[in-house]
Amino acid sequence: MMMIFIMAWRNIWRNKMRSMVIILSIAVGLFAGIAVLALYKGMMKSRVRTVIDAEVGHLQLHDINFKKDYEPKFVLTDGASILKTVSSMPAVKLAAPRSITTGMLSTTTGSAGVQINGVVPQLEYEASQLKKKIVAGKVFDPVKNNEIMIGQKLAKKMKLKVRSKLVLTFTDTASNMVSGAFRVTAIYKSDNTPLDEKNVYITMTDLNALLGISSGFHEVMLLLKNDEDVNKVQQELKQLFPAYQVESWREISPETDFMVKTTDQYAYIIMVIIMFALAFGIVNTMLMAVLERTREIGMMMALGTNRVRVFALIFLETVFLTLAGTPIGILTGWGTSAYFNKHGLDLSGMGRDMMGSFGFGTMIYPEFPADKLLVVMLIVTGTAIFSCLFPAIKAVKLRPVEALRR
Repeated sequence: MMMIFIMAWRNIWRNKMRSMVIILSIAVGLFAGIAVLALYKGMMKSRVRTVIDAEVGHLQLHDINFKKDYEPKFVLTDGASILKTVSSMPAVKLAAPRSITTGMLSTTTGSAGVQINGVVPQLEYEASQLKKKIVAGKVFDPVKNNEIMIGQKLAKKMKLKVRSKLVLTFTDTASNMVSGAFRVTAIYKSDNTPLDEKNVYITMTDLNALLGISSGFHEVMLLLKNDEDVNKVQQELKQLFPAYQVESWREISPETDFMVKTTDQYAYIIMVIIMFALAFGIVNTMLMAVLERTREIGMMMALGTNRVRVFALIFLETVFLTLAGTPIGILTGWGTSAYFNKHGLDLSGMGRDMMGSFGFGTMIYPEFPADKLLVVMLIVTGTAIFSCLFPAIKAVKLRPVEALRR
């Protein structure tokens, strides 16, 4: 058997160009697989960070009936005590209260349905990074009333600019229609265009005055110090406040959780397609190698080499070529992932609005999929080995007498 190993090793270097083609094909296939997984991992990580840091936080508390119809009467009973309790929890980084209702935004050009978020400005700037999202105008003035921040998408739709006036209409806690005139103090833009079109922000003081809920609020949004503490803190809050609804970001944004759970499946499907194309290249090259050595293989079989050893010879040649290409693909994939993880991959060429419509930013930071590396290697190696079966079977089926005549 040792002789078969030696012959296989020597055979792959008899035609260096052909061997290099297979080695590079395997390396490119492995690199492509790593690149796809790294890009998907980076995109999902970026999306999760956006959901947590700029949209819904790690956890949210509401009255158990509030999110059914967003009726303003379902405020958090004894909200101040709840806010104090959760803020003192060791795992909590920030707790921000919000008053929320739905209504109509009206201008001289038309109207649109919106979610009105009454916020404490200094807390909200940190809770949802609202201050960093501003693309025109300025933050809330602490001495002025009835200021509003609107999303860029909504501003374009309603033809609004900074300093424009608009009217918000909604129902208060007694189900009476109330209206308030507001002036646009800022226009913001996030990585989630649909949310920009739906959400507007005013101060909690202004919204509460119109709703008639004094110092109450409907929501407490929590940011934790560590992502891993979400489930633990959620269970603690459910025990502390059994009468309230406590949701994690996965429950609030189920589409994001679904994408995270299914992204590996999509990445593996793409990998299979890439490997399918790679298999044709390997089959073609190895088949050429067998056909060129038909007379040689026939001589070996005529001298007593059994078919198992002939099969092993072709099989080992492919294994050696695969082992030679694998480190090249891994190192290239790791180096590329590390570079773009540090500097970022700008996908603005795909369209900022298109990316934003799915909730993604245009700057992605791919991350080397070390946890998926074994699976990737198994897929590539399996493809290479499977691809050598047809050429190897072709060699085994050769008849010594006919092969020697060629």
